[in-house]
Amino acid sequence: MRSLLFVPGDSEKKLEKGFGAGADVVIVDLEDSVAPQNKVAAREIAARFIAGNRRQTSSAIYIRVNDLSTGLTDDDLAVLVAVKPDGIMLPKSNSGQDVQQLSAKLRVHEAENGLPDGGIKILPIITETAAGVLAAASYAGASARLAGLTWGAEDLSAAIGARAARDDNGRYTDVFRLARSMTILAAGAAEVAAIDTVFPAFRDIAAFEAECAEAERDGFTGKMAIHPAQVPVINAAFTPSAEAIERSQAIVAAFEAAGNPGVVGIDGKMYDRPHLRLAERLLARAGAAGVST
Repeated sequence: MRSLLFVPGDSEKKLEKGFGAGADVVIVDLEDSVAPQNKVAAREIAARFIAGNRRQTSSAIYIRVNDLSTGLTDDDLAVLVAVKPDGIMLPKSNSGQDVQQLSAKLRVHEAENGLPDGGIKILPIITETAAGVLAAASYAGASARLAGLTWGAEDLSAAIGARAARDDNGRYTDVFRLARSMTILAAGAAEVAAIDTVFPAFRDIAAFEAECAEAERDGFTGKMAIHPAQVPVINAAFTPSAEAIERSQAIVAAFEAAGNPGVVGIDGKMYDRPHLRLAERLLARAGAAGVST
């Protein structure tokens, strides 16, 4: 997953545009982008649109349900599991136990709809509450459904009373950089994808490109988008370059040729096994992005 595009679930027009945006994942949103009075209608609109247009997109389809504390999650699942989404995004996840709770709910709904047990994945947003940030390590081993971990700043701002998540230079303040870092580390511990959060100023492409580059450098393998124009920028940033692929192939080949030792030399530079692991991960990302390796 490189690009994950949010689309409001209560707008067929926006759903149509989102399905054609070329994102790896379309996240049909039933939560923040849908007003409380439109929740019921949004479920029906989203389910009907997905059922009628599933074959019109190559994107995986995830549903962002309302969080477990709202009492609306079961109603969302009752309508949307029937259209066979690829995954569920769980907002305001407080720990791995929330993922387990959602997994149990999904198992029931899958059985009721004749779907394979465990087929629907889960992508939790793990930093929208203070408790969620502090429980980041709890996702390792929580569920085989876990597809990745992502984070958010806006809801965390409200939860802790922060007036802003970024400083005057556009950089995240320390609390939010901690939440971001915890997401990367938690994803590494759980051996799942780390997905970076949204960039709200969608018209500022230069700043968005810079944030994508920084996220890829730090270990994120994808990023969420709030506008279709952000999708190609994300895909470009998180698709390994030809140069990086060639370098990684050379590292893997050198270790194989030497019988997989602890260290190899290539053009006068030493590479140890962490370099091999990084090379293998990059080649896996390239393959997932459809780039020939």
